[in-house]
Amino acid sequence: MVEQMSPGLSAFWATVAVIGIVATRKPLLALFRGHHFGAAIDSAVHDLVDGLATGARNMIGIAVATATAGIVVGTVTLTGLGLMMTEFVEFVSAGNVIVMLLLIAAVSLVLGMGIPTTANYILVATLMAPVVVELGAQAGLAVQLIAVHLFVFYFGIMADITPPVGLASFAAAAISKEDPIATGFQGAIYSLRTAILPFVFIFNPEILLIDIQSWAHGIWVVFVSTVAILIFAAATMNWFIIKSRLWESAVLLLCCFALFRPGWFLDWIYPPTVEIPAKELLTKVQNAPAGERVVVVVEGLNIEGEHVRKTVSLPLGDPQEPRLRLRAVGLGVAPAGEKVTITNVAFGSYAKRIGLDAGYEVVAVVQPTERPSRVIPAAIALLVVGGIAGMQFTRRRRSREAAAELVAS
Repeated sequence: MVEQMSPGLSAFWATVAVIGIVATRKPLLALFRGHHFGAAIDSAVHDLVDGLATGARNMIGIAVATATAGIVVGTVTLTGLGLMMTEFVEFVSAGNVIVMLLLIAAVSLVLGMGIPTTANYILVATLMAPVVVELGAQAGLAVQLIAVHLFVFYFGIMADITPPVGLASFAAAAISKEDPIATGFQGAIYSLRTAILPFVFIFNPEILLIDIQSWAHGIWVVFVSTVAILIFAAATMNWFIIKSRLWESAVLLLCCFALFRPGWFLDWIYPPTVEIPAKELLTKVQNAPAGERVVVVVEGLNIEGEHVRKTVSLPLGDPQEPRLRLRAVGLGVAPAGEKVTITNVAFGSYAKRIGLDAGYEVVAVVQPTERPSRVIPAAIALLVVGGIAGMQFTRRRRSREAAAELVAS
């Protein structure tokens, strides 16, 4: 990362370094400690050959899984099934982001059934991640790519415990001597309580430590996320300090939502963003600090001749001339009156991966608005949770006192 070289080159030199260490460690130890040098060389050669053989055997499973996933991905790509998936999800969701994410989660569960972890990620990331990015952008939601990949991968992995395949459930049932399908359903019920996390990745990427401004901010995010998970478990199990009443569980769920996505309540009063003219793009890029992102609205005709309008987030590197900063993400632009035309999109660049093409026009720049801190609704939710905990604690103490009086009488 520091030298800006490829991961493949890093892996190559890491492998060479490991081979060198294995081949020279024992001979060097024998040389400095006065042991038999020839025996040390023989042992080092044996370790090296054994390590290469073990690495080859371990790679067989990964190679087969990757090749199988490649066949599936290739088939889907060549037959147009991937485009049909996108159109199907877009048609059923009707532009609703939540419905779209639920459909993507269901499809990822199906795609991940019976597939090893590595192939699972390759498959869902290749087929479903672009769908989330594309449809989210069309709905005006600029989704972080890491959040999208974690979303689809999470539900792909959940297929290991979800019937009817549920390989992990079958393994657990073999240990416990119970029915595999019943074990799978029970495991799926337990895991559904954590299925809220992938949705939080999409709507509140701070939980992935994205856009963390300081140590205090990071500690606050970790604290709030931990409390929200515990509250969600308490609400779904209908048990907090003692057995909860229905209205208490409902309030706990509302507080959990407020902790995971506090900005949703602020959106009712203060709009989160405002669109400014596209001609301000280069000025915004020039004035943005290092590591900042600029969100823009683009529209144009895609390769199929369809009109596309989407919202995308562009990461900016170190401060320099604005066109060079945009070129770093593979984007070439030219101002044209009130709009800015995309003149070039580099192959394999970030801009290409998020679906931008030459000929698209930047019609607006999305700028965040000034509004109160999101800590306020989260703090109110924590106070409400504390109030419910106090009421339940008092109720439990009274029930214990009544039980003690009954025993005494």
